[in-house]
Amino acid sequence: MHATEALVRRYYAAFNAGDRTAMLALLHDQVAHDPNQGTRRIGKPAFEQFLARMDGAYAEQLEDITVMVDPTGTRAAAEFTVVGTYLRTDEGLPEARGQAYRLPAGAFLAIEGGLIARITTYYNLEDWVRQVSARETA
Repeated sequence: MHATEALVRRYYAAFNAGDRTAMLALLHDQVAHDPNQGTRRIGKPAFEQFLARMDGAYAEQLEDITVMVDPTGTRAAAEFTVVGTYLRTDEGLPEARGQAYRLPAGAFLAIEGGLIARITTYYNLEDWVRQVSARETA
């Protein structure tokens, strides 16, 4: 359990540091990524492309991170607050004008061989759309 909690905390610390290389090093080669909206991605290269797209459109930090781990250490969950700025319009979403947002979110993770093998992320997209539609700038 402790090793899994440390793994998940390292992953989110790397996220907050903007260290995508460190994030990818903590992932299984065939990591499955289930985003809140969209199709499952399989493998590090697909996840790396996702991160690049996100980094171009959003600047985000995670706050108030809580990590929970099952007794076997093979499953974990994280709850956090996403504090971000919408930098560039993402396809199918409202126009970006530097709007700030604050959004509760969570993730479920599966662990295999000491690496993250699955990440499933959830947040309230309607809340995010409302926030960025209501705000002019950060």
